[in-house]
Amino acid sequence: MKTHVVFVGLLSFCGLCSSKECSSGFLENVVLLGTEKEFLYSPDTEHCQQLCTHHPACRFFTFRRPDSSDENRHFHCHMKTSSSGLPEDQTSLQGVTSGLSLKSCNTDFMPCLPQVYPGVDFSGADYQTLFTADYDECQRTCTNDPSCQFFTFLNGNFTPGEYRYKCHLKFSWTVPRTKIKKLAGLVSGFSQKIHTSQQSDKACQTKLFANTVIPGNNMENLHAASPEHCQALCSAHPKCTYFSYISRDFKCYLKNNPNEMVVKAEDGATSGLPTRSCQPDNSWIKTTHADIDFWGSDYHDVLADDADACQRTCTEDPNCQFYSYVTDGSSELVHIQRICYLKRVITAPAPPNVAKLANVVSGFSLKNCRLSAPPPTTPTLEEVVTPLT
Repeated sequence: MKTHVVFVGLLSFCGLCSSKECSSGFLENVVLLGTEKEFLYSPDTEHCQQLCTHHPACRFFTFRRPDSSDENRHFHCHMKTSSSGLPEDQTSLQGVTSGLSLKSCNTDFMPCLPQVYPGVDFSGADYQTLFTADYDECQRTCTNDPSCQFFTFLNGNFTPGEYRYKCHLKFSWTVPRTKIKKLAGLVSGFSQKIHTSQQSDKACQTKLFANTVIPGNNMENLHAASPEHCQALCSAHPKCTYFSYISRDFKCYLKNNPNEMVVKAEDGATSGLPTRSCQPDNSWIKTTHADIDFWGSDYHDVLADDADACQRTCTEDPNCQFYSYVTDGSSELVHIQRICYLKRVITAPAPPNVAKLANVVSGFSLKNCRLSAPPPTTPTLEEVVTPLT
């Protein structure tokens, strides 16, 4: 059981010494006030903090625990920010826990999440079901499956009885996704440290079909910067059997039909197959894209001499997944020339819904626990926060 840092109303975040302070502690029964960007579902405070850390706009959060009197908001993780990056104020409320993003910490963006949650359902995002003897075996199966990020297991007392011992394997994105549009004078690209390995020494054989589209069977529509980026998205999703990429609008259509693949000729389209159980070709990460904007998902911006310097800044920042740089040649954006916009999206495991449900156990894959180093020592909120005088 983890020990939370608890304060009882005498401290105020108005006394934070710096928005760049690193603190992993929590305030129980305290709401931090600011502008709410959105809420996501989370099973506990630690996971909510990870979501806030991954979210580009989140600087602090409030988590509504399952003991909150507001039953309609149980497991809500409220992502918040302010003009200063610090909470504007705080107020007392039973059944909530608040804290800061770990963006300022030397944090692990592939967190180990070992906790399991009896009586909690991670509903949705299923891609495979099977029967296992207990939740431990279900979690091991999830951990050994590269596509599985979390699971829900129905135990021997679940009703109706025909679903007992059923293990639901679930997916969420680990590859960055971004909106893409044409915009003259910009250069966009990716961090050179994006993790896309499938943990295999064998190189993948890339299969792309130029000027070819595969009609129908769409399961998800995303943006991609190139056919290779689209292929990486398809390869990451366990239900994607093939894809079609339309270059004119950067659309990546992930498709599911394991029974057949019917193709037809179409200029400007590229279709292909996912790569599985091999080391993918990550050339799409190294490619930069002129006159293309990866818009939205900004968390920071800095001055940079050129696009190469912007890419280096992104690569050196553990928060950064992709970037857009405004060049000197941008006639439409003269007021922000030479600005490097650093960007990221959530790639931590993120259940689409969390709710109480009797006789189930939910949890996360432990694959990142094999890779994670011990967390660095960070000051508590008591050391970071200064009482008002």
